[in-house]
Amino acid sequence: MIDVHRLRVFREVARQGSFNRAATVLRLTPSAVSQQISALERSLGTAVVCRSTRGIEITDAGRVLVDAADTIAAELDCAEREIARLSSAGPRLTIATFASGGQRLLPGALIRFSASHPEVTLTVLEAEPDESLLQVRSGAADLALTYHFDGPPPVSPDDRSGLTWTPLLDDPMWIVLPAGHRLAGRESLALADLAGERWVQGCLSATDMIDHYAALAGFEIEVACRGTDYVFAQALVRVGVGVSLVPGTALIADADGLAMVPLEPPRPSRRIGVATARRRSRDPLTRALVEALSQEVRPISRIPG
Repeated sequence: MIDVHRLRVFREVARQGSFNRAATVLRLTPSAVSQQISALERSLGTAVVCRSTRGIEITDAGRVLVDAADTIAAELDCAEREIARLSSAGPRLTIATFASGGQRLLPGALIRFSASHPEVTLTVLEAEPDESLLQVRSGAADLALTYHFDGPPPVSPDDRSGLTWTPLLDDPMWIVLPAGHRLAGRESLALADLAGERWVQGCLSATDMIDHYAALAGFEIEVACRGTDYVFAQALVRVGVGVSLVPGTALIADADGLAMVPLEPPRPSRRIGVATARRRSRDPLTRALVEALSQEVRPISRIPG
C-alpha cells in the first residue's frame, strides 16, 4: 500500500523539480525528503525519480504516480471541505466563472437555483478558464462555468483530470465597429473585409485564434490594444481606437456609438460549458445548478449570427 505522506512528499518533489526546494516547502531536511522517496520506491518496487548531479528527472512510473497523487490530494481536500460543510449550518456550493459568463449567464441561473434551494450558501470565484479547471480539480470550486475556443473541449472523457465537461452554448464572435465606420451598415461581414483595420483585443487567450482566422483571410492583425475585458474593448471601439471581435454573450447592452455586425463563416466561436469533478457527478445540488445554467442559455442560443 502506498503511504499517503510519502506520496505527498513525492508530489512536492515533482512539482519543485528538486529535493532541496521540496524540503523547503515541506519544512523538512533534504535528507528526510530523500529518505521518504527511497522508501516510496521500495514499496513500489520501481524508481519514481532518476537522480544525477544535474538534479532529478521523473520516470514514467513517477509520472503515473504524480497524476494519482494530484487526484488523491484533490479527493482528500474535497473530503475535508465536505466534512466541514456537514458540520456547518447548511450546504454550500462554490462556482468559478469567467467575467462575461458571470455577468450574462450566471445571475439568472443562480436566481433559478436559489428559488428551489434557498438553504444553499453560494460562493462565486472569478477565474480564467485554466485557473477555474484547476480550482475544480483541487476541490476549491465545485464547478466551473468556463469556455474554450475552436477545437476539442479542455476535458475529454478518458483523461486523468478527474473532470467532466457539459457543453452549454456555442457563442459566435461578432464584429464590433464604431457607429460611423464605413462598414457599420452591413448585415454581415467577412473577416477579410476588416483587413487593414487596427484591432482592440478583449481576451488575451483569444490572440492565437484571431491570428489564425486572420491568416486564413489573408492578412495580419495590427493590434491597437491587448486587453483582458470585452467591456473595456467595446469602450475603446466606441471612441475610434479600432475594431474588435466580441462573443455574442459579451456584447454590451448599451450599443450607442457602436455597430455590432454578425461575422460570416468561417468564423471563430467561444464554446461555453461547465466543468465538474467526477466525484461530484451524483451530487444533487451540483446537478441542479448545471441544469439551471442549461436553462439559462437556451434563449441565448437563439441569438442570430
